[in-house]
Amino acid sequence: MSQTPAVRRQSIRVALGATLVVGVIYALIAAVVIGYATVDLTSQIDARLISSLNGPQPGDGGGPRPSGGGGREPDRPFGPLVFTWLIAPDGTVTHDSSTPDLPTEYQDVTAPETATISGEQVRIAGGQVNGGMLIVAQSMSAVEDTQRTIIIGTLAIAPFLLLSVFAGAVVVGRRVAAPVEEARRRQLEFTADASHELRTPLSVIEAHTSLALSQERDAPWYRNAFTKVDRESRRMHRLLEDMLWLARFDAANEGSDSDPVDLTTVVRQTAERFSAVAETRGLTLNVDAPAAPVTVAASAELLDRLVGVLVDNACKYAPDGGRVEIHVSAETGHSVLTVDDSGPGIADADRERIFDRFHRSVDTANQADGAGLGLAIADAVIKATRGKWSVGKSPLGGARFSVRWPTAG
Repeated sequence: MSQTPAVRRQSIRVALGATLVVGVIYALIAAVVIGYATVDLTSQIDARLISSLNGPQPGDGGGPRPSGGGGREPDRPFGPLVFTWLIAPDGTVTHDSSTPDLPTEYQDVTAPETATISGEQVRIAGGQVNGGMLIVAQSMSAVEDTQRTIIIGTLAIAPFLLLSVFAGAVVVGRRVAAPVEEARRRQLEFTADASHELRTPLSVIEAHTSLALSQERDAPWYRNAFTKVDRESRRMHRLLEDMLWLARFDAANEGSDSDPVDLTTVVRQTAERFSAVAETRGLTLNVDAPAAPVTVAASAELLDRLVGVLVDNACKYAPDGGRVEIHVSAETGHSVLTVDDSGPGIADADRERIFDRFHRSVDTANQADGAGLGLAIADAVIKATRGKWSVGKSPLGGARFSVRWPTAG
C-alpha cells in the first residue's frame, strides 16, 4: 500500500520525537554512568590516602613514598603517591626535591578533597604526625581517563543509536499509521457513497411530493406517485439498516468465539423465508444439505445474516423463472456453503471489488435493487468467522459464492 504524504510527514514527526526522547534518556544514562564512575574511583583514591596516613610514618622506618617512585604497582592501581609533605610543629615544610611547594591553603587539610597543584589535579589529605602534619596527594589522572573513555564511547555510539531509533520509528510509525489512514480513507469514501446513495431516493420522494402539492391530480397519478415514494422509502430504509448494521459490527469487532451452530438448520430456515420471493418470480429454490449436522463456530445471528445476504443476492440477479441452489457439505476438517444462481454472473474485472461497500458492477447495477452493501456485509461476517471466500462461475450460468470454515469441535 502506497503511503500518503500525510502519513509520511506524520511518521517523520513521530520518529523525530522518539529520537529526541531516546537521545535525552541516553545522555542522562551516560551522565549517571560518568558520575558513578567518578564517585567510585574518587572514593578508592580517598581510601588509599587515608590508608597511607594511617600506615607507618616518617621516622618510623617507613611511610608514604614520595614522588618519582616509578610506575604503578600491583597493590597500587592508581600508581605511587604523587606528592608528600611533612610539616614540622614549627611550620617548616619539607618535601622531595621534585615535589612543588605546598600551597598555604592546603597546609591544614585533613579530610580528602580535590586540589590543583602545579597544574595537576590531585586528591589531597592530611593527618597529625609526631606533633606536625603529614600531607599526601594522589593524581586524579585515572579518574579523568575513565571519564574521557566513557564520553568518547558515548559519543561514538550515539549517532548509530539515534539513527537506528529514527529509522526504526519511521518504519514502525508508517506501519502503524497505514491502517489508520486506510480506515480514515474508507470512512470518507463510505460517507461520500452513503450520501450519494441516500440522495437518489430522497430526490425521488421530494420530486413526487412537490408535484403532488403543486396542483390537484387524479387518483391514478397519486397511486403511481405513492407507489414510487413507497419503493424509494423502502430502499432508503434498507440502506440505513445495512449502514447501521455495518457501523455496529465495525464498532463491536464481533468475532467467531461462539458455540457450534448447525449450518444446515440456518440454511433451511433462510430458504423458507425466501420461498415466497422465489414463488412470486417463478424461481426454483433448492437446498441440498446432508441429514447430519454441519457445524460452524460462529454466532447464529451472523450466519443467518450471511446466508440471507447470499440467497437474497442470488434471488435478485436470477431472472424470472430462473434457479437458485444452496449446497451445504462437510469436507475433511471444513464446513462448506455454496450458493449458485442462473443470473448474468460476475465479470472477471469486477471480482476484485464486489466486496467493496456500495460497489455494483456496471452490467448488473440496473438489474437488481440495492445499494451494494450486501456483499460487504457478507465479507465482514466471513472475516469475523474465520471463513474463506471462493467466487466463480456457477454451473447454472450465473455466479457461485462458496465459503469454507474450519469444522467446529
